[in-house]
Amino acid sequence: MRLVVALGGNALLKRGEPLAAEVQKRNMQAAAGPLARACAAFQTTIVHGNGPQVGLLALEAHAYKAAPPAPLDVLGAESQGMIGYVIAQELRNADPGREVVALLTQTVVDPDDPAFQRPSKPIGPVYPAAEAESLRARGWSLAPDGDGVRRTVPSPAPIDIVELAAIESLLAAGAVVVCAGGGGVPVRRLAGDRLEGLEAVIDKDLTAALLAARLGAERLVILTDVDGVYLDWGTDDARRLGEITAAELRGHAFAAGSMGPKAAAARLFVERTGKTASIGALTDAEAVIAGRAGTLVRP
Repeated sequence: MRLVVALGGNALLKRGEPLAAEVQKRNMQAAAGPLARACAAFQTTIVHGNGPQVGLLALEAHAYKAAPPAPLDVLGAESQGMIGYVIAQELRNADPGREVVALLTQTVVDPDDPAFQRPSKPIGPVYPAAEAESLRARGWSLAPDGDGVRRTVPSPAPIDIVELAAIESLLAAGAVVVCAGGGGVPVRRLAGDRLEGLEAVIDKDLTAALLAARLGAERLVILTDVDGVYLDWGTDDARRLGEITAAELRGHAFAAGSMGPKAAAARLFVERTGKTASIGALTDAEAVIAGRAGTLVRP
């Protein structure tokens, strides 16, 4: 049985924590044991986020004036390597008898996707609102985030996974595959099936839904820092959904920068496949994957 797990950025970096390697390693160490146990019975693919990390890499690239800043597709590939290394190492440490492979993955998008005209995907840290003017002077698009602002970039929809056959082969060989990090490196197809990178990032939950459908996975599991999908989040009337149909979920609106993409990804997977998806807390990974916790989205 195949399982695709979309691992939220909180596996490595919680909100407010410094973007330090030792912090990310410590957080993944804590998550690795329960995650490895939960996935032991499945052919497992893990997709991870990269928003804070790719934002930091963009800052570093911008600060070095001796060379032009690297484009976002290159920074996305760099973040796949650094995050994939940490996840793969800690999963292997938690279950030494199982192979874990981190695979650099390219995701095909449509270069005419309207998202390129509407930067919406938050990356990097939250900046004080007083810095907004200087950040916009860099040519950045910004969106409010709490009391500050955060950089936003284009986030086109994923339409294909270039390395799908390689992922299939690794799963069949028994490996846990860490892939499509940050949604995958965004590329477009050119004549002769050539590929070219694009200046964008892709939502990792939507890529996970596409990957799960293409792999014939039995379930899509989205692990994050809350214990499920809530209606009226942030109010006194907030209530967690234990179970909901994809059609019912379509009738609710969620914040674009947090639960929105997760709910959309779960719904899309269920609608495409007729199977189930779950959204829940990383700290409850075993129970969420087993269907005992979180929000279950069904046909």
